[in-house]
Amino acid sequence: MKIIIHGGFFSESLTNQGVKKAKQDALTEIVKLGHKYLQTHTALETVVYTVALLEDCDLFNAGTGSQIQSDGKIRLSASLMDGKTMKFSGVINIEDVKNPICIAEKLLTYDDRVLSGKGAQDFARESGFDYYNPEIPQRRKEYEKKLSDSIRLGTVGCVALDALGNLAAATSTGGKGFEIPGRVSDSATTAGNYANAFAGISCTGVGEDIVSGAVASNIVTRVTDGMPLALATEKTLNELKPYDGFAGIIGISSKGEVYHADTHPYMVWAAYDDSVWVFA
Repeated sequence: MKIIIHGGFFSESLTNQGVKKAKQDALTEIVKLGHKYLQTHTALETVVYTVALLEDCDLFNAGTGSQIQSDGKIRLSASLMDGKTMKFSGVINIEDVKNPICIAEKLLTYDDRVLSGKGAQDFARESGFDYYNPEIPQRRKEYEKKLSDSIRLGTVGCVALDALGNLAAATSTGGKGFEIPGRVSDSATTAGNYANAFAGISCTGVGEDIVSGAVASNIVTRVTDGMPLALATEKTLNELKPYDGFAGIIGISSKGEVYHADTHPYMVWAAYDDSVWVFA
C-alpha cells in the first residue's frame, strides 16, 4: 500500500523558509493521514479523502485558498479516475463549493461524468453540497496586487495503490489566477489525471503545456506497454522541451514504483512508502 501527493509548484520557498516549512509540515501530516486511511479503504476512496484534505488546507491552490480569476471570482476544477474500472469523472470551473473532488466522486456513478460551470454547480446543490466561499484574505490581496505568474502555479493531487493492487488518481485546482473566465485547466482532463490497472498519474504546472503533451495519459500508456515508470515519465516530460513545457508529476505503478518529477524547480510533494518522504 503506497501513496504520493503533491501541492503544486511554488516560488515562495526560494525566499521564504517559513512558507516552505509550513508546506513541508502540511504535506507530511496529510500523507500520513492518507496512508492510514488507505489501510482500511480502497485506492479510489483514499485519493478522494486525501485530496479533500489538501483542498481544505489554505496553503495550496485548490478548494479553500484558490486563486481568483480575472473577473474576481473563484472557479474550481477537479477530477478522479479509478484504475480498476477505468472510469473518469470531473467538474470544471465550478463555483461556491468546498470540495470539488467530492463532487467528482459523486459523478463517478452517473452516465454524464464530467460537468462544467452552472451545470456542475446545479448538480452539486441537488446532491446536497452546500454553498461555500473558498476565498481567503490573502488571495484577495494577491488578486488586487496582480502578483507575478511565477507564484500562481498550483494544483493538488494524490495517487494511491491499495492492498488489492488497485490504483486511483485524483487532482484538484483553483486555476492559475487572473485567467480568462471559462479557461479549462488540465486538472479535469486525462492529460492531467489518469489511471488504469498499470499506473496512476497526477500532474501540476501550466495546464496548457500539460494538455499539449497529454502528459498523464502518455505516461500511463507507456507503463502499460512495459516501460518502467521513471523512464516513461522522463520520456514524456522530455517531449515538452520544444515548447519549454512546465509540468510536474507524481505517480505509482502496479509494481509499486513510486515516482515524482518536474521540468522546472520545483514541485512540492510527499510520499508514504515504507516511511514518509517529503520535498526538501
